[in-house]
Amino acid sequence: MRTSLFAPHFRPGRQLVLSWSIPNSFGGMTGALLHRSRAFVRVAGHPVDILTLDDRLDYAVFGDELRRMGELIDGIRIVNIWDWLREHDVTAGKKRPEQAHELLVAGSGVDEHRRDDVVLLRERIADDGSGVVAADRFRADGTVLMTDRRDERTQSRDVILYDRDGTPARRWGSVWGLYRYWLDQVIGRDESFLIVDSKTAARFARTYRRRNVMTMHVLHGSHRTADGAALSKTRRSVLENLDDFDSVVLLTEGQRDDLVRDLGPHANLAVIPNGFNGAPATPGERANRIRGNGIMLASLIKRKRVSHAIKAVARASASVDAALDVFGDGERRPLLEETIASLGVADRVRLRGHDPEARSHFVAADFMLLTSTAEGLPLALVEGMAAGCIPIAYDIPYGPSDLIVDGKNGFLVVAGDIDALAARIVELQRMPGRAVDAMRRRAMATAERFDDQAVTRAWAREMEKAWERKHAASGPESVAARSRHSAGRMKRRLMRVSGRYDASGEE
Repeated sequence: MRTSLFAPHFRPGRQLVLSWSIPNSFGGMTGALLHRSRAFVRVAGHPVDILTLDDRLDYAVFGDELRRMGELIDGIRIVNIWDWLREHDVTAGKKRPEQAHELLVAGSGVDEHRRDDVVLLRERIADDGSGVVAADRFRADGTVLMTDRRDERTQSRDVILYDRDGTPARRWGSVWGLYRYWLDQVIGRDESFLIVDSKTAARFARTYRRRNVMTMHVLHGSHRTADGAALSKTRRSVLENLDDFDSVVLLTEGQRDDLVRDLGPHANLAVIPNGFNGAPATPGERANRIRGNGIMLASLIKRKRVSHAIKAVARASASVDAALDVFGDGERRPLLEETIASLGVADRVRLRGHDPEARSHFVAADFMLLTSTAEGLPLALVEGMAAGCIPIAYDIPYGPSDLIVDGKNGFLVVAGDIDALAARIVELQRMPGRAVDAMRRRAMATAERFDDQAVTRAWAREMEKAWERKHAASGPESVAARSRHSAGRMKRRLMRVSGRYDASGEE
């Protein structure tokens, strides 16, 4: 893939992303990794493989849908661990397992999952519902691929991978061993950069250390509990071992500073925000903007506090004409429907569900609301501001205060203060049109700092640093390795000037 002379250039090597899954109604983290991957292809000319670890059986069909939606483009592939293992031969270990597991039998307590009427997965759930205690995965031809058993008393695991003839080939005491085997098979000896977005996948990925693989973990959410008093339990094992990664990327300076205060300095910390490539709103689109119409992009879960936004609009509408469209789905939808009904604002607040085109509504909205307990750097906040949609956001960690200057390009509100949120909606509706237009222009100017060119260039720089950190710590070879790297980097710079270098390293 050829890129322009002034485009960011990555080190030669493969670009990989590791995430647990790509769900149907994905939120900010998945949306951000997909956007970043598209930027790597479009801006830097580098293909990206997105690696997933879940048991989704329809990735081929879902991938076509994501392409139709524009979320996947040429140069990006989704590679699922189980689909890949089904299609490739297993390399046996030095010592094969002597015994296989007895296969699960369809029936009471055993769930079957099929693709094209072929059983690819059987699993048994613990009697107390605490999780899967046994799983058998199969190839499309019906041969056993992998068996996994968990002892309910000791919680020990026994994982076996099988040849195509059903002979046990490898055994591990943890599924992480299988994950490491798979990554080794996929990556081989290629120099690669593995970006880990999922906090679930990060717990495993910190144990994957290979000389030719630079691991980079992105923290998309707050590392603290909701009250800010302690480290997040779901992230603790990763946070206490940050040096296991070659780079740890935060989305804001504020979170980086808090992380250093909480855990001490780490040489591998970097700040790279989520990028944005949307065109600014056209004069025609701006002319169609409806004053008083608000928008919110959020999963309907507890952490997003969508009920605060609904109550704020209900209170504001007693003084001005205000409405709200909420795009997103989640388990709290029934409760939010009850809230809307009890407040009598069904004509003003609409739950629009998951809509892949939700972001296109920013150009017609007057303002956007953000009421979460914590974030990383919400991509929707940047996208809304780029469209001239004025943000009204709780001042939470992290993101809003990194973008919004209160009263200049949006409004910051004390977190949890619904009356203050409503007051800001009212204030915006009573502002003169000229002042509102100036605020929109400042919001759009702020968003320009996050354009894909600048963000992708920051990723290219951090990849170079991650490579240097890894090889500087490699013992006696480190000086020679740094010398070779410096020479290679100078060569790439000269090639960029001459126009003979592209991101794949080909001349």
